[in-house]
Amino acid sequence: MISVGRLIKGAIPFALALGIWFVPVPAGLTAPAWHLFAVFVAAIASVLVGAFPLLTSTMLAVAAVVLTGTISPAKAFGGFANASVLLVVIAFLVAQAVVKSGLGQRISLFMVSRFGRSSLGLAYSIVLTDAVIAPAFPSNTARGGVLFPIVLSVAQGSGSRPEDAEGRRLGGYLMFCTMASLAVSSALWMTATSANPIGIQVAREFGLEIGFGKWLIAASVPALTAILALPWVVARLFPPGVGETPDAPVAARKALAELGPLSRDEWITAVTFVLMVAGWVFADALKLNVTSIAFAGLGVLLMTNVLTIDDIGAQGDTLTTFLWLAVLFALSGQLNELGFMGYAGQRLASHLGGLPWPVTYVTLLALYIAIHYMFVSQSSQVLALMGVFLDVGIRGGVPAPLMAFALLFASSYFSVITPQAGSQNVIFVGAGYLTQRELYRLGLLMTLFFFAVFLVLGTAWILLISR
Repeated sequence: MISVGRLIKGAIPFALALGIWFVPVPAGLTAPAWHLFAVFVAAIASVLVGAFPLLTSTMLAVAAVVLTGTISPAKAFGGFANASVLLVVIAFLVAQAVVKSGLGQRISLFMVSRFGRSSLGLAYSIVLTDAVIAPAFPSNTARGGVLFPIVLSVAQGSGSRPEDAEGRRLGGYLMFCTMASLAVSSALWMTATSANPIGIQVAREFGLEIGFGKWLIAASVPALTAILALPWVVARLFPPGVGETPDAPVAARKALAELGPLSRDEWITAVTFVLMVAGWVFADALKLNVTSIAFAGLGVLLMTNVLTIDDIGAQGDTLTTFLWLAVLFALSGQLNELGFMGYAGQRLASHLGGLPWPVTYVTLLALYIAIHYMFVSQSSQVLALMGVFLDVGIRGGVPAPLMAFALLFASSYFSVITPQAGSQNVIFVGAGYLTQRELYRLGLLMTLFFFAVFLVLGTAWILLISR
């Protein structure tokens, strides 16, 4: 029997969608933009209140916008052909080869032998590895594809499984640390995500020239502070359930010795993986498509029977992730294309005239971050809103370099605010170690932490070096 509370929860998103839908369309917006906003908000709200899982809410949302004629089927389903979405799916499957071949176990034992005296040590090894390799990866989704098999292997090698209520905590802790790390390491390096060069082009329109060195100097103090504090902060928000493990490194070294030399499947997986990573690193220089590189790697693993069709058929979670991510990606893109995001940014910014510039600065930055609840792509928000917010900030008296760098850095670190706020997140979300409620709570709290660090330290540092 369905409880009254559950019925009320289930009714909330429908009531919200209908309430917004039938409000008169605001001046400056088209009816399709407003109606799509109503459905999109209701879909996200249904997850936040626990009414439906993300897959259910997105399926209902895409059906609603197509059946009502709000957007065309081609545009609603366009996310299923999106390169970033496909890259996430392939990264999932390649990660399974790393685990199945035994290479993942070997990597996890090596990491535990070096850093496994505590869960905090494991987290720091992952976070610092990400920070070091980030400048070579113009795609944080591809970087996530590199780190995910390692994190998954370490979690499973430590006995952490998603279906174990308590045992999952170590895996959940490591997964979220990596998600947050991908967000803040992208703020540290200009070349760590494709959204950064787009933001630099926007800043150039306002007379600001930002190069690799200038970016790194401006980001160094707040970003490095956030990176070094990250594993400790996440451990306070989501205790891993495992503290000191002084005997683990010795046991890991012993188990590693017992494995012997690499097997055929491990060699094939390792070589394929290294070639994929090299392809991703040099993709721009060689004019290669990163998603095609991932497809080629998967093809090699299938051709050599490291992975089989049955292995892929068993990955039901991968299909689930593909469905909801593709739909949200398409709907978010249509909100932007129909002009809703630009309209919202201009309306919010228009109310800030006459305020002291520090108030304008903080308010604009907070609004810019909060709006990312509506986006599934960092690049699309930068294209839609950064110019608007930068223009309003400069007109309001905010120093141009300060406003530009604050928005540029936020465009990276806000990508952890929701499970779908960056396609790189989805690889880790799909592992199942964290619930949707936990992901939204941790995402909000970690984004607030990054916001505080960049606002306090970043503002003072940028003003200092801009003199």
